[in-house]
Amino acid sequence: MRFTTIVDGQGTAAARVEGDSVVPLAFPDVAALLAAPDWQSAPGAGPGRALSEVVLAPLVRPAKVICVGLNYRSHILEMGRDLPTYPTLFAKYADTLTAPYADISLPQVSDQVDWEVELGVVVGRTLRDASPDEAREAIAGYTVVNDVSMRDWQWRTTQWFAGKNFTESTPVGPVLVTPDEIDHARDLQISCEVDGAPMQKGTTSDLLFDPAFVVSYISQVTTLRPGDLIATGTPGGVAAGRPDKPFLRDGQVVKVEIEGIGACVNTFRREAR
Repeated sequence: MRFTTIVDGQGTAAARVEGDSVVPLAFPDVAALLAAPDWQSAPGAGPGRALSEVVLAPLVRPAKVICVGLNYRSHILEMGRDLPTYPTLFAKYADTLTAPYADISLPQVSDQVDWEVELGVVVGRTLRDASPDEAREAIAGYTVVNDVSMRDWQWRTTQWFAGKNFTESTPVGPVLVTPDEIDHARDLQISCEVDGAPMQKGTTSDLLFDPAFVVSYISQVTTLRPGDLIATGTPGGVAAGRPDKPFLRDGQVVKVEIEGIGACVNTFRREAR
């Protein structure tokens, strides 16, 4: 099954994707939907609409956005790091998230804006101290995340928070796909293009720490709740890892895509002074 969040009047609504149509549901977004019992069979709250005619909103407005850094071998090697023993975790605020096709600002204060295609994991039930098997069963589905990073801010200190938390910088979507459709994302193609040129290409089987382990590990630290979003890391090919450091410029279009899920396509615009 597939779910998304659409712009609905002055607000937003979760919707079930049925082929080329969406059926609005009585929840403001997919995170709110997942908190309901029997969320997969939630009844429609209005007539179906053509998917091509609706505007998509950020998939979830979660209580937590937790990201894993350095989780693909190819990216670890390009950044000159050793393979980690444990997942490298950092957090984003929910207001860093934006819609899968929204324009994204290139801040005046940053000249090193970078792309990072990532598999997003959306939690479907409350979890604390979960085993990997319990964590796997609690995954509601998977989505696409572009963990856009302002590298000059990220590297000002040893803490990555500042470079990862610019407002409305992180597209997520376009849909949540339930695990049964994509075999828990075990071996999916994952890629990024900038103005049509390939920059990143890998497979989710290259993850050092798979989604179930990551969800279990995080649940040892903090209670996870329905709708919480976990970004699982990026493969090699980021601008910061390339010799010419081709950070994003005004007007460039970034497409991040995962096989079987879809793509976020965003134009980057230099912020007005």
